[in-house]
Amino acid sequence: MLTDPKKTKDEIVQWIRDYFTENGPECSAVVGISGGKDSTIVAALCVEALGKDRVFGVMMPNGIQADIKDSIQVVKALGISSVTVNISGAYSKLMAAVGSGLEDGVSEQTKVNLPPRLRMATLYAVAQSLPSGGRVANTCNMSEDYVGYSTKFGDSAGDFSPLANLMVHEVRQIGYELPVPRELVDKTPADGLCGKTDEDNLGFTYAQLDDYIVNGTCGILPIDHAIWMMHQRNLHKLRPMPAFGEHEQG
Repeated sequence: MLTDPKKTKDEIVQWIRDYFTENGPECSAVVGISGGKDSTIVAALCVEALGKDRVFGVMMPNGIQADIKDSIQVVKALGISSVTVNISGAYSKLMAAVGSGLEDGVSEQTKVNLPPRLRMATLYAVAQSLPSGGRVANTCNMSEDYVGYSTKFGDSAGDFSPLANLMVHEVRQIGYELPVPRELVDKTPADGLCGKTDEDNLGFTYAQLDDYIVNGTCGILPIDHAIWMMHQRNLHKLRPMPAFGEHEQG
């Protein structure tokens, strides 16, 4: 729990300003706007740091997005420019092309992970196409990253990451300090792909996950074990890519 959410919010805003001073003084922040709390909060932080004219939102439905109205609400509330890029055509064609070349077709995990990777490619295409250039915002938080609830080279990618060291409950605290709709900050997290919430997919709540990260236990041993297993299994997502020839220093 953040002891002073406003102070932390102000520090993140300054951190974003410093990042752009060093890595693109004329560039815009490019944010994929899903309508969920994380992308909403990151976009709002970028607006406070850079001004609304230097934040560009990208909505990327895969066909029909049931909650697209939430994404539109974010863009309007923040007053930022945006574009909608429907990835459905690219998704279906790539799925068909890959599947036709494999004896067993594409896996269920491929079906889940391909849209986030296409979305990240889209964000970089937009960023490189803006007149002043862009830097892509990563919108993942510490809780999701801890158990690998992100797609490698998909939503886990980006140029700068304002929320990477904040747990879900802390992200919400930051959100309450920003001029964004409260209902979006409190919105139940869901990937929009399988019809289930994030917590349904994980098998535990974010409150339990945050308790485990902070205290080493959520108080329920089977859930502790499940979190530990997911963390161990997904450490490869958190570590830099191994490279031949690297040696331990010391």
